[in-house]
Amino acid sequence: MAVNKKDIKKMFPHLYDELQNGESKVSIDGIRKDPLEAESEATGEHFDECEESPKQTPEVTEPTNPDKLRHFNPQAVDFLRRCDTETQAEEIITYLEKKGEITKEYATELRFKMKKEGVRCFGPKKEENHYFKEAGLF
Repeated sequence: MAVNKKDIKKMFPHLYDELQNGESKVSIDGIRKDPLEAESEATGEHFDECEESPKQTPEVTEPTNPDKLRHFNPQAVDFLRRCDTETQAEEIITYLEKKGEITKEYATELRFKMKKEGVRCFGPKKEENHYFKEAGLF
């Protein structure tokens, strides 16, 4: 789908004006690596250490909570738990290493552990629709 300037101007007039004028009306002067902290900033829920902390989502939430995995970002082990064979796991490790998602040292560590203990050493196999089931959506 091609988007042209006219479409952008119609859909996002203020953004279009900022891009055209070179003006930035909202400065960005930092980043937050903790998604929960960023969310509390966005929603305006601020808590001091002395105050009662916000209600924490328990480790195991009700299966009807679709936001359970909102900020989840799968790591190498999450991908490896979908493998059936060591060959598949090796392909995933090689791919993640090549893409720079994991370091060479971590890739070596994963390979060593897999060779020593087998592909299930990373945990039980995650079946199809695993995350939908976790979120209570399936």
